[in-house]
Amino acid sequence: MQVGWYRDHYQPISIYMKEKKLSGKSTQNYTNHTVLLKDALGEGKMTLRIHNVSITDEGKYHCFFKDGDISEEAVVDLKVAALGLDIQINVHVPDTKGLVVECNSGGWYPQPQMKWRDSRGNVIPASSKTFSEDGAGLLHLKTSVLLKNSTHGPITCCFHNPVTSQEKRASIVLPGEYLWLGSTKEEWFSSV
Repeated sequence: MQVGWYRDHYQPISIYMKEKKLSGKSTQNYTNHTVLLKDALGEGKMTLRIHNVSITDEGKYHCFFKDGDISEEAVVDLKVAALGLDIQINVHVPDTKGLVVECNSGGWYPQPQMKWRDSRGNVIPASSKTFSEDGAGLLHLKTSVLLKNSTHGPITCCFHNPVTSQEKRASIVLPGEYLWLGSTKEEWFSSV
C-alpha cells in the first residue's frame, strides 16, 4: 500500500508505504516543513500538516492512495492569505493648493483592494497606488489622494483582502478649508 501527498507537476511532498514500514518520508523543501498524520489511516484518512505556511505553499495538493490495482486521488486547492500590518496615514502639504494624504501598510498577500472613502462612504479616486514585494513575497502598499477643496469630516483609507474578505481601515479628520487653503505649511501643521 502506498499513500501520500504531492504538489502539481507530481512534485512529491510526503509518501507513506506500509510494506516498507516508512513512517512518512518528506522530500526536498518539505523536510521539517510538513508532517504526515496517519492516525486515521484505517478510516481512509491521511492528513498533511504544513508548518510555517508561506506564500510558496499556495496551490493544488493531491492526496493519493494505491493498493495493488486499486487507486484513488483527491485534490485540495490551498489558498494563502496575509492580513497586513496596521495602516499609517501621512499628510503632506505640497506647493500646490491642496493636501496630499498618503496611506501605507505592509505584510499583505494577495494584493488587497485599496480605496479612499469620504465621511459619507463615497469613493475618492486615488492619485496614485504603488506596491513592492519583500523577500517572503509579502506586499507593501501605498496609496495617496490629492484633496484640492474642502473635505469635511474624516476620510478613510481601506485595504481589503480578496481571499479572506477581511479589511483594515484608518481614518483622519482634516481641518476645514479655512484652516489650510490660505495657510502656510507651518500654520497648517500647528493647527492640526
